[in-house]
Amino acid sequence: MLKQLLKEVRTCRACEPELPLGANPVIQASSTAKILIIGQAPGTRVHATSIPWNDPSGNRLREWLALDKETFYDASKVAIMPMGLCYPGKGKSGDLPPRKECAPLWHQRVLAQLPNIGMTLLIGQYAQNYYLSDKPKTLTETVQQWQRWAPRYLPLPHPSPRNTLWLKKNPWFEAEMVRFIRGYVHEHLET
Repeated sequence: MLKQLLKEVRTCRACEPELPLGANPVIQASSTAKILIIGQAPGTRVHATSIPWNDPSGNRLREWLALDKETFYDASKVAIMPMGLCYPGKGKSGDLPPRKECAPLWHQRVLAQLPNIGMTLLIGQYAQNYYLSDKPKTLTETVQQWQRWAPRYLPLPHPSPRNTLWLKKNPWFEAEMVRFIRGYVHEHLET
């Protein structure tokens, strides 16, 4: 059933007329996955390769998780489903927000096929706004209060190189939260 659903997702053309590079939904999932990563939307490199997190942001994310590429891209362990499944286009200061059609159209249907997810990493405000109710207004406050939702949901800043300054200003993130995530990920992926 998940196999057919993923085929539907990958051939989705719901908002193709609005996409500057056309539709290319990027998703990775298996019913055995234990970790789910919900980010924003693919960038141009991911769009071109169809490999999620195939960019410098992905390098930092894998570093936070202490996962090698082989494990990270093993759908039987790690599911990846962005808020917007296709590259949304370029804005004034980076990529445009994820398309609003994707999450309502696909997320619940895919999540229903992922019964073993114990931790969902919500990367960036779009994912956090969609999945966390009664959260603080700022990303920093939300991430600081991560224990409210852990381990089911973990709000993270985007691992983009653009956020290096945020990471320097918030050393507690790597000292506390990254340590927790690594411990959880390795304990649950080894069982």
